[in-house]
Amino acid sequence: MRREIVTLVGRPNVGKSTLFNKITKNRSSITEDTPGVTRDRLYAKAEWLGRPFLLVDTGGLDLASDDDFMPEIIEQAEVAIKSSSCVIFIVDGKSGITPTDKNILQMLRKMNANIILAVNKMDAKDSEDNFYDFYELGADKMLKISAEHGIGIGDLLDEVISYFPNDIVDTNVDGEIKVALIGKPNVGKSSLLNNILGEKRAIVTDIAGTTRDSIDTFVNLRDREFRIIDTAGLRKKGKITDLIERFSVIRTLSAIDEADVCVLLIDANEGVTEQDTKIMGYAYENNKALIIAVNKWDMIEKETDTQRRYVNKIREDLSYVQFAPIVFISAKTGQRVDVLIDTIIKVYENYNKRIPTGVLNDIISDAVLMNTTPQDKGKRLKIYYASQVQKAPPVISISVNDTNLTHFSYTRYLENNIRKAFDFEGVPLVFVYKNRGEK
Repeated sequence: MRREIVTLVGRPNVGKSTLFNKITKNRSSITEDTPGVTRDRLYAKAEWLGRPFLLVDTGGLDLASDDDFMPEIIEQAEVAIKSSSCVIFIVDGKSGITPTDKNILQMLRKMNANIILAVNKMDAKDSEDNFYDFYELGADKMLKISAEHGIGIGDLLDEVISYFPNDIVDTNVDGEIKVALIGKPNVGKSSLLNNILGEKRAIVTDIAGTTRDSIDTFVNLRDREFRIIDTAGLRKKGKITDLIERFSVIRTLSAIDEADVCVLLIDANEGVTEQDTKIMGYAYENNKALIIAVNKWDMIEKETDTQRRYVNKIREDLSYVQFAPIVFISAKTGQRVDVLIDTIIKVYENYNKRIPTGVLNDIISDAVLMNTTPQDKGKRLKIYYASQVQKAPPVISISVNDTNLTHFSYTRYLENNIRKAFDFEGVPLVFVYKNRGEK
């Protein structure tokens, strides 16, 4: 499901990070009383009334400041605002309206942003009198909140989702395979896209980070409809100097959310990097079908067992995705790109596969006979019934006598037995245990 983007803006120390943590229910954003603590954008998943979105926390804005960091903070905020469904403009009800607030609002209006004015710290004694001063800003939507105590947050989020599309549009076209090309900069994602299309659809250079946004391309391959999303590359945070590229991380996460199949491109000259591990981890945690494509394989000097050793190293570095097929390609020459396309189709079909209930229960019964279920304090796990309740990804629901007796190692054993009976290459299997009679 596509996630809308919502951005928090405001001058320093008005409570943006506190509100960010309250909405996302975590403490990934540092909060303290020193103005200007949040200098970089932070982002996290959030949801309200079943509507998912990415919430972006920006640094404190002061357009008149001579702080060396301020131009960067402003540019980061502008990039986030331009891709947002709406902006939560936070002001401090305790200190009242300031010239900086007026400057920020003027900037937002020039950018045609959908603005919700959130007057924060309304739990303070002096805030009520100051609240009416904010009408001077002429905001269409203005609400009282206390980020610290959670007051008014529900009303605020009601306003936020009012800017989302009225209907949750299902972008799934029957049979359309949505593929996200993911990976760090300069591994060849744009070159691969161009090779698949047979034309120069995406700009290709040797400069890391050329692609700054996600590009959706529709193409028919093997009589199948594809939507290929060429995402901006990811790199280590310390090496990101282009501020616009920082925001591309958010777009990449959104692209993964939309995709059925994620193809992680790895540079054969570098192997698996820290960035590869992180972005693959995000795709795995979101239960996407996964393929690993080792690009620039034509540049590697081969020995007898070069490919085997390379596969073993990838399996070691990305141990949590043992089910993902590995394809060695050259996007530049087109070597084995046809194999990659066939693999994408196969993995997509596996992603949408259903196991007949009777067959599934036979597999699990046989597995239990071969290796008895775990027990704790004399009580043994009993498996009564299993069924596949969802596809894309496949979700296996298992009815048991006590979910507390389940163990990840036995789940892995059951998964391996299912995979032996059915081809689920490239696909995560999700297991859900329920006590007997539980809905």
